[in-house]
Amino acid sequence: MTLILYLSLLSAMKWKTVIGLAAMLGFGTLLLVNFGSQVGGYMDFEQAARTGASAHVVGTWAEDRPTHYDRAQNAFTFYMRDEMGTLQKVRYNNPKPANFEEAEKVVVQGKNQGDVFVADNILVKCPSKYNDARGLKQKASSLSSGASSSPAPSQ
Repeated sequence: MTLILYLSLLSAMKWKTVIGLAAMLGFGTLLLVNFGSQVGGYMDFEQAARTGASAHVVGTWAEDRPTHYDRAQNAFTFYMRDEMGTLQKVRYNNPKPANFEEAEKVVVQGKNQGDVFVADNILVKCPSKYNDARGLKQKASSLSSGASSSPAPSQ
């Protein structure tokens, strides 16, 4: 009798385990199907247009092209050249980011819609004074001049 009870409990546990694993597998599959197409990597404008997926595009602001901010639509438009040299109009449905004109690189995240890349986010990468050779020399000279003017420790 005890053996029959043990075997029935063991088979019930196996069914619960199988159902639990099937539920986890189903949930994981749903996550991959629903979010996999929305997560895009770094691409150029041509790849983003071809795939239609959300993408991050790295490039530079085309200063020779016009920029415009439409207050009524709260949309900032500008032209950007990706790392492959493709020029593309970009629309960002927010005001122009701070330090946009000083940016050495711009990363836009969004999707291609027709002949315009619609950006959900813009990351502006400004030059750092610590990466600039001039800034490093100034920092070094100020450190060396400060070190020579400080008094020597007394013994």
